[in-house]
Amino acid sequence: MSRIDELLAAMTPEEKIGQLVMRAAGFSVTGPVLGGDATDDVRAGRTGSLLNVFGPEATRAIQRVAVEESRLRIPLLLGFDVVHGHRTVFPLPIAEAGAFDPDLWERTARASAVEAAKDGVKLVFAPMIDIARDPRWGRIAESPGEDPLIAALFAEAKVAGLQGDDLGHETAVAATAKHFVAYGAAEAGRDYATTDLSERTLHETYLPPFEAAVQSGVAAVMPAFSDLAGVPMTANRRLLQDWLRGTAGFEGVVVSDYHALAELIAHGVAADAVEAAALAMRAGVDIDMMSEVYREGLAPALARGLVEIEAVDAAVRRVLALKERLALFERPYGPDAAPEAEALEERRAARRLAREAAARSIVLLTNRNATLPLPQTPQRIAVVGPLADARADMLGCWSGAGEARDAVSVFEGLAAARPDCDWRLAPGIGIRDGDDSRVEAALGVAAAADLVILCLGEASDMSGEAASRSDLALPGLQQDFADRVLALGRPVVAVLSGGRPLAVQGLAEGAEALLATWFLGHEAGNALADVLTGRTGPSARLPVTWPRSVGQVPLHYDARPSGRPASPEHYTSKYIDGPVTPLFPFGHGLTYGRFELTGLHADRPVAHSGETVAVTAELANTGDHFGEETLFLFTRRPVSAVARPRLTLKAFGRLALAPGARGRLTMLLPVEALRSLDADLRPTLEPGAVELLVGPSADPERLVSFWIEVRAGRRA
Repeated sequence: MSRIDELLAAMTPEEKIGQLVMRAAGFSVTGPVLGGDATDDVRAGRTGSLLNVFGPEATRAIQRVAVEESRLRIPLLLGFDVVHGHRTVFPLPIAEAGAFDPDLWERTARASAVEAAKDGVKLVFAPMIDIARDPRWGRIAESPGEDPLIAALFAEAKVAGLQGDDLGHETAVAATAKHFVAYGAAEAGRDYATTDLSERTLHETYLPPFEAAVQSGVAAVMPAFSDLAGVPMTANRRLLQDWLRGTAGFEGVVVSDYHALAELIAHGVAADAVEAAALAMRAGVDIDMMSEVYREGLAPALARGLVEIEAVDAAVRRVLALKERLALFERPYGPDAAPEAEALEERRAARRLAREAAARSIVLLTNRNATLPLPQTPQRIAVVGPLADARADMLGCWSGAGEARDAVSVFEGLAAARPDCDWRLAPGIGIRDGDDSRVEAALGVAAAADLVILCLGEASDMSGEAASRSDLALPGLQQDFADRVLALGRPVVAVLSGGRPLAVQGLAEGAEALLATWFLGHEAGNALADVLTGRTGPSARLPVTWPRSVGQVPLHYDARPSGRPASPEHYTSKYIDGPVTPLFPFGHGLTYGRFELTGLHADRPVAHSGETVAVTAELANTGDHFGEETLFLFTRRPVSAVARPRLTLKAFGRLALAPGARGRLTMLLPVEALRSLDADLRPTLEPGAVELLVGPSADPERLVSFWIEVRAGRRA
């Protein structure tokens, strides 16, 4: 008899339910209900998992209660939000996605896993792979953006980095793909609001990242808080059981979000905790995080016949199997502490990686008159604006166990990078307050400078969970302050920090250079200095379409064309008070090089099922600086049984070239990737002409296209 069989046979009903209960009993507040001391429940077998406990001393103390003082000696599963780092904070996911570099995504996840595992954490609530197309939604900050291919690759890389090759390794942690599914399509961009979308959009856009996570072996999946077409995800048997466990083949643990099971009552699908427990258990939710619904309602639900004991046993078996895969029965206390010299070098290596990731996440949106990189000659430079020296805000939302005191602010990083320059700091205003008492002093500093670095954006708590905004404008007095700085006539480099795209058309048009730095983590200031000084060239691209105004959202590059595409004519799909085009398209980002696409070809004009088309682009860097160009391969079907998007991303690649150098970049397009869902939502490879479009963004004017013929049958 296996260990799991023996434990199941020995368990009382209360102990079985206990394995399905996760309580918060630690150091972070991540939901609306506060945790407390769970020691007695752990000792009595009434709790199988804990949330928000980390650190060797704390985790070993509570694990000791579980494995030495409880009746069955079952170790705890200790979970924590490691969204973009643990002790070392890396860039926000929306920022890091802009690197378009799966290797980087995996490396930062691996570093995060090592730190979390050494802190006793074995279950992390990441990656967040919600497709996000509405910047009003605060959790776009945690998302890899708007494109399902990028989100799928992000999911694969993060799962690989977090879990490693063997979940039983001491530095592996169990990843949790969240939030299943379509949470990012919340109505009006308002967190927790209802979601209602077509089955086609669900299957084409929102499910593929989760399918990729499952195929990568993700250990856990977290359902969203929201409902989909009236069915809350924690009670959605059709998607959790039929699609996730059935179609996708997921065999791991489903863990609810914080307090979500109790919210089935607020959703209006359950009258009380008993009905909520039955709905969630029948839908396939294994662990109830901090709602007390399973603890209070599951036993009565069993007694009333609302749920079968076999469903409970299956859930317990999955939880115990995960603990076994994590080697918690053999090593409940985590790895031993490394020698101080080794630990110091690990911390330094993590910071070096954080600096690299941050630099590769900065998007250069505009750069008029080659203002950047900064000239080598000494200058008097004013650093103004509310984010100029905002160290804590650089960490962004969900910064885990990271300490704000360890962050590098913009001013600190710049001053350290160029000590030959005369740096003057004058924030002038707060991020969102109405105090203008320091404005005149800041304007005076800016007026006396050779160059102004204007640091604007959001506070770290203005994005993330429960941080939706109805307006995308700069908060507080920032727009007025920016206008007054621009009016001085000094060259201005604008640095935009935040967790979402903001409506900054005036800033984009008025500043010599504009950079989207998002929130870059601990090494924010150093990474920005690397890019501004030219030590590292900017290479990131936008993983989301950047709107001109809030009235354009939701906005994404792969919309369908409509029967009346936008044009100057009256009866077309347009606005009467502004353009339909974005401020910056998906994929936009400049480098210090100047790249020209000099040649483009495919290795075959006709492609059959089972083959792969190699698309080769020839590039030349005609600029004065080294640069790294990113090219995107989109496809378009002009005629199809179902109207297809104007563009669909199928591949991307990067090529670094010195000034004057030429090179080739090859992107591979499997013919099977051209399958699409027919009218009955069945994957189908339609024969016919397919347009391939290659360029540095989704801007139609920058794409070069050619055609191939697709034939469904295999080549004879």
